[in-house]
Amino acid sequence: MQWDLFCRVIDNFGDIGVCWRLAADLAARGHQVRLWTDDASALAWMAPAGAAGVELRAWTDAGHHGEAGDVVVEAFGCELPPPFVAAMARRSPAPAWINLEYLSAEGYVERSHGLRSPQFAGPGAGLVKRFYYPGFTARTGGLLREPGLLEQQAGFDGRAWLQRMGVAPQAGETVHSLFCYRNPALPALLAQLGARPNLLLVTPGLATAQVAEQLGLTPEPGRLATCGRLRVAWLPALPQPEFDRLLWACDLNWVRGEDSAVRAMWAGRPFVWQLYPQDDGAHLAKAEAFLDRLLPAAAPPLAAGVRAWWRGWNGAAALPGAWPALAEWQALALGWREALLAQADLSSQLIGFVSRAE
Repeated sequence: MQWDLFCRVIDNFGDIGVCWRLAADLAARGHQVRLWTDDASALAWMAPAGAAGVELRAWTDAGHHGEAGDVVVEAFGCELPPPFVAAMARRSPAPAWINLEYLSAEGYVERSHGLRSPQFAGPGAGLVKRFYYPGFTARTGGLLREPGLLEQQAGFDGRAWLQRMGVAPQAGETVHSLFCYRNPALPALLAQLGARPNLLLVTPGLATAQVAEQLGLTPEPGRLATCGRLRVAWLPALPQPEFDRLLWACDLNWVRGEDSAVRAMWAGRPFVWQLYPQDDGAHLAKAEAFLDRLLPAAAPPLAAGVRAWWRGWNGAAALPGAWPALAEWQALALGWREALLAQADLSSQLIGFVSRAE
């Protein structure tokens, strides 16, 4: 099938990161994908080699494009260019029109997944848009997971990968990755990390800027700095497959947004998800909904500890003074991943969904 996937960049990494993974996954399954975006700059490091079957298009050119594909996906509620919608309305048969929504564990996702939205006015009058929600249950659209991902991870040597990155851990160190928005809880986290042997691998951008500011360091990619018992390594921008390997190689991952959270789940490692902060606190409800799905399998002390760290990292409370036991947290992460593997991946479900669409 021919797919038109539209993405407006709000966060330079999250929205385009999800859309690129979807486009590349669909193309790897034999589909042709045009990815329309208003800002492709992050793909220069996120996907420098591109992907066979994915054609990158400028958003501004969409209004002059003559024909829509078999499936049109508007990611995260972006509004399609009206001339392109008019082209969709002229097509026979009409394309399947999908609004790909944000990831959430909240109850409304199951209620809303697959709902129809007939268009009664405007250039798309007569068309039907359908809502598609990623999620964690059989009544949602699943999570992005490329075929063979877990097999790749099974053959992965995390220590060798870290050595290639020039950040070999020392004996007794806990290895962390850090990918975050600016976070008021970061100073408290750094203070705790500095009290024990820890190696913190800091991703470029906001995480690097805030860590450097807090510790009074000058970021130098490829070099290590020491603060107390904490060693800090500044990472270069990593293509998506290498970012996945970073998560596989660490003992504890601090991730932000949707794309990296899903990748942390597939890593099967303990992780703390910083959700996109919103003034009305909607991110806190989203975090609690996710924890309500994750934690029932955990013993009460572990569940309480993980919830406390998530709440602290998302601004709902102070950070706790001690970690949950990492071995138990690791077992929880692996169990969660195993449960998710019982669900068909997002691309497989989406292809089936549009094939059945009327």
